[in-house]
Amino acid sequence: MAFAWGAKMTLDYGTPILVVDDYHTMVRIIRNLLKQLGFEGVDEACDGQAALEKLREKEYGLVISDWNMEPMTGYEFLRHVRADERLKATPFIMVTAESKTDNVIAAKRAGASNYIVKPFNAQTLKNKIEAVCGA
Repeated sequence: MAFAWGAKMTLDYGTPILVVDDYHTMVRIIRNLLKQLGFEGVDEACDGQAALEKLREKEYGLVISDWNMEPMTGYEFLRHVRADERLKATPFIMVTAESKTDNVIAAKRAGASNYIVKPFNAQTLKNKIEAVCGA
C-alpha cells in the first residue's frame, strides 16, 4: 500500500528529520529553513543509499529528499522506502528544481507524500510539512 498523497501523520518539532541531497549547500539551506521553523533534530545524507542506511538505524518523522542525485536518485530512494515494510509509512517530501508534470505524477505514484519545487522559502516548506504531518 502506497502512502497516500496528503495523508497526515503527527509530527512534533523534536521529531528527527532526514534531509537527503548530494548538493551540500542545499542541505544547509533546508537545515536552516527547518531550524527557522523550530525543528531541531535534522540529520543529513548525501545520497539515497546513505539515507536508506540511516533510516534503518534510526526512526525519522519526515524525509525531505532531492529528486536529482547520484548514484541513487531521489525517485529510486523513494521506491526503496515505500517497498520496505518498516519504512513505508514515513512521510516523504520530494524536492526538485524541475516542475515537470511528469515528475510530479511519477513522485505521487511512487508514494511521495508531497512535492516542492526549488527555489522555496520557509513558509512554503512549513505549508508542505503541515500538509503532510499536521505539524
